[in-house]
Amino acid sequence: MPAEVTWWGHATCTLEDSGTRVLTDPLFARRLAHLRRRRGAVPPPEALRADVALVSHLHADHLHVPSLARLAPGTRLLVPRGALDAVPGLRRLTALDVTEMAPGDVTSAGPLAVRAVPALHDGRRLPVGRRRAPALGYVVEGEARTYFAGDTGLFEDMAKEVGPVDAALLPVGGWGPYLGDGHLDAGRAAQALALLGAPSAVPVHYGTYWPIGMDAVRPHEFHAPGQEFERLAARHAPEAVVHRLDHGDSVRLGVAR
Repeated sequence: MPAEVTWWGHATCTLEDSGTRVLTDPLFARRLAHLRRRRGAVPPPEALRADVALVSHLHADHLHVPSLARLAPGTRLLVPRGALDAVPGLRRLTALDVTEMAPGDVTSAGPLAVRAVPALHDGRRLPVGRRRAPALGYVVEGEARTYFAGDTGLFEDMAKEVGPVDAALLPVGGWGPYLGDGHLDAGRAAQALALLGAPSAVPVHYGTYWPIGMDAVRPHEFHAPGQEFERLAARHAPEAVVHRLDHGDSVRLGVAR
């Protein structure tokens, strides 16, 4: 059957394909430093169930060590190459099967093939830390080919590096009133969808976390990106179907081959 995607909020999704559960950028916190979860409940315990978890880059809202520590012993964890040196807390997760990945690397997760692809994003562990690791996206191939972009800006070879996909999980916003370089907003995400030629897409990385005390600062950047992506995708990639999910909702994507 086609792949099924559940969006838990921010960049955290469960992808089910070929009987295998893939969890992306697990973040199961009500509050993270100056951010608080403003929409959607913290994902339920069932969301922690995964055969493999993917971490796209080292930023704490994507590589969240306390959330990773809640994964079941034996869960495979794919992280950018260099993450174990840059984030000492990862080395304490001895119950997990950790594999470092670089762009172009391919590994198996049961019947799935998982390929790391480049992303245009800061690879440091912020706010401190000089060590870098490459920011990644991942293409998960089973009965469908699904692209999880992680956090990225548009880059010239995106379509070439990612390759043909049936579905794309694309970031369309952020967690603050302004997006810096190396991000997709709704407009750039719609352009990315057109470049990729994916027949279906799910907008992620918006409408979940927001800085404490900044509710009135550019609130449209929190509320609007999903709808704006839907509108702009209809212009830039009219043949694609956009599935704008509420937190905890699921959709079947792609075509079984």
